[in-house]
Amino acid sequence: MAGPVLVFDSGVGGLSVVSALRRRLPDVALAYACDNAMLPYGVREDDWLVARILAVCEAAVTASGCSGLVVACNTASTLALEPLRERLAVPVIGTVPAIKPAAGASETRHIGLLATSATVLRPYTVRLIRDFAGDCRVTRIAADPLVGQAERLVAGEAPDPEVLRRVLAPLVELPDLDTLVLGCTHFPLLRDQLAEAVPHPVRWVDSGDAIARRAGQVIASPQRRPARELGWVTAPTQALARGLAGFGFADTRRLTLA
Repeated sequence: MAGPVLVFDSGVGGLSVVSALRRRLPDVALAYACDNAMLPYGVREDDWLVARILAVCEAAVTASGCSGLVVACNTASTLALEPLRERLAVPVIGTVPAIKPAAGASETRHIGLLATSATVLRPYTVRLIRDFAGDCRVTRIAADPLVGQAERLVAGEAPDPEVLRRVLAPLVELPDLDTLVLGCTHFPLLRDQLAEAVPHPVRWVDSGDAIARRAGQVIASPQRRPARELGWVTAPTQALARGLAGFGFADTRRLTLA
């Protein structure tokens, strides 16, 4: 029997992609894996990260018996997508910020990218902007504190509205910015709270639906629901287990690396 579709992230951000997968592929069984012991990835050295991502994903693919892997993490996708495809025998789908659809949607031709410092600064982000938003003004905003706020939300704690307002403060001086890319998979989890904190209305764009659509195209014969859906974590906590259960992963287990 084919296995579930495995969603991987450094933390809970991939749960926003899980939501998109459930909307688009409601009958497909999912599994979740996160390397929360090493969160956040964005502050770590690239070479170390590649080795770590390979080790965690290989262990999670083996443990879950998955039919395909969704790397629901911009940092991991940027650094390790090709090594993962070379190492693993299952299809691997990556994540990139939704610059192209944001540029297509903007009426003012001024879009924003809300992402972690690592994503904001990486050359691949510059290439995305050059290739797909060359006629737009693109304002890049480093929003690392939002990762922790999303982790808090999934753990059952309310995000700090002052942190959200502080991150979005640069938009006060940018009234013509009409479209904002949520360039980290953690951020769509906070969309309602961000909408309350943003100083003027914007159109929100993220990669979740595109990733789910691609998964449906690439992963052949995944396991069907109902199925026992598992979560795999590198540092088990009760709060994380409760959070994963809220997204359908009622059984959370420790992921042991080789």
